[in-house]
Amino acid sequence: MMLDVLITSKTRIKLITRFFLNPGVSSYLRELASESGESTNGIKQELERLTEAGLLCKRNEGRVVRYFANKDYPLFAELVSIVRKYFGIDRIEDEILSRLGNVEAAYITGDYARGIDSGVIDLVVVGEIDEHYLQNLVNRAEDMVKRKIRTLVISRDELEDLKQSLELEKGILLVG
Repeated sequence: MMLDVLITSKTRIKLITRFFLNPGVSSYLRELASESGESTNGIKQELERLTEAGLLCKRNEGRVVRYFANKDYPLFAELVSIVRKYFGIDRIEDEILSRLGNVEAAYITGDYARGIDSGVIDLVVVGEIDEHYLQNLVNRAEDMVKRKIRTLVISRDELEDLKQSLELEKGILLVG
């Protein structure tokens, strides 16, 4: 399903995908304009519309207004699901993670965890994994999601050492 069929504003699509891919993310106007390449006026108008519609909330932090997904919005879970399907996150779960076996945890990190569609999905898998088999699954899934999937396999011991540098607290937890 393509969101651009349902929503004609490309700016609105960028904002919805940004905030509902990882609902824990918050952003401010200039950051959104810079990352999306859109004008601050266009972003501001869409932020206001989405806030008025109840999809987003905002809070003042000093001189900056931060926007974030409204988790109390009646269709919140459905929007998260739609956005995950749009990016192929559901396919990663179905085609890769469910077939690997001994996955203790799995996270999406990097741009997608920040809600940015860069074309490269960073997937961190924790467990004892057959990396050759993982790569075969990734190759098939990449064709389905039309994005590159970059994987990092680590052990539970390495997880503690790398948790901060990988910014897993900002990632999207898929398994675990």
